[in-house]
Amino acid sequence: MKVANRINKERFNRLVLVTIFSVYLVILAGGIVRSTGSGMGCPDWPKCFGSWVPPTSEAQLPADYRERFAAIRVNKNQRLVNYLEFFGFDTLATTLQSESIAAPEATFNIYKTWTEYVNRLLGVILGLLITAMAATSVILKKNLPRLFYGSLAAFVLVVFQGWIGSLVVSSNLLPGMITFHMMLAVLLIGILIYLYYASKGDGFKSIPVPASIRIILSVTIAMFLLQIVVGTQVREEVDIAALAFSKASWIEQLGGAYIFHRSFSILLLAVTGYLVVYIRRLGYPGVKTLADLLFILVVIEALLGIVMAYFRFPAWAQPLHLMGALMIVGFQFWMFLKMKKKARA
Repeated sequence: MKVANRINKERFNRLVLVTIFSVYLVILAGGIVRSTGSGMGCPDWPKCFGSWVPPTSEAQLPADYRERFAAIRVNKNQRLVNYLEFFGFDTLATTLQSESIAAPEATFNIYKTWTEYVNRLLGVILGLLITAMAATSVILKKNLPRLFYGSLAAFVLVVFQGWIGSLVVSSNLLPGMITFHMMLAVLLIGILIYLYYASKGDGFKSIPVPASIRIILSVTIAMFLLQIVVGTQVREEVDIAALAFSKASWIEQLGGAYIFHRSFSILLLAVTGYLVVYIRRLGYPGVKTLADLLFILVVIEALLGIVMAYFRFPAWAQPLHLMGALMIVGFQFWMFLKMKKKARA
């Protein structure tokens, strides 16, 4: 029985690892969708132009396809507005009704449509992996209940994330909704990293450190989460500027969120650098390596931010910048799990 449990746990652990890589792949694909303006490449959800396989030319669509899909979106959004008003979210309901329902339907573009379609396919693969992970965890429920309940939470979160994704499409990329969609992705990453660590068991040895190191690391995690939220809002401002201005003047149209995001990145770099120096001074070899890797990731992320600011948001840098931020938060959480509070002498 013990051998069977060990084998099942090892299988579960490998499945979680594959799922983590899949999450980051979906995030990268989502970043490409945003940077290429392909978010509305498919006007409906879960199908694309009413089909499971999208068209390859506009000639395959009816002449009034824009009006048809606009009407479907308006009806769906109106139901959502009614729900929001029922639960007391009047401001959000008004914003949705005024900004997204009246938005015109995009014209068919084969590149944007298939970019969004590939993104959705990757999302489906991720959903299947998490479903398989949840099913596998049932076997481990008796001896390792935290793996079962963690997998169940990940499954429910992915289903909810899929529903939010459909609202992002139907609301024509409503600004607030995208930020919420992103933070759900961060939460999913945290759950999966915890499941990977918990299922590894004795395969990973925790590193005892002073409480001060864990406190500083916790502060950096909170700071990076704030930076991701503000960065998503900056991206939303860029989308608005792109509708009315040329790419050369996008930065000039950005407001306080961009200034905060840019200035806060300097503070993040300084705090991370302090953490590395502090760990090195205390002399913890295992943690030192992790801290060095974290600092390298933060420096690369800062350089990508500089590239985006000074080279007017090149399309290749945007998805890398997004994925880099989420990789940093995931790595920080992994470090936190690896380190346990050192017992007092």
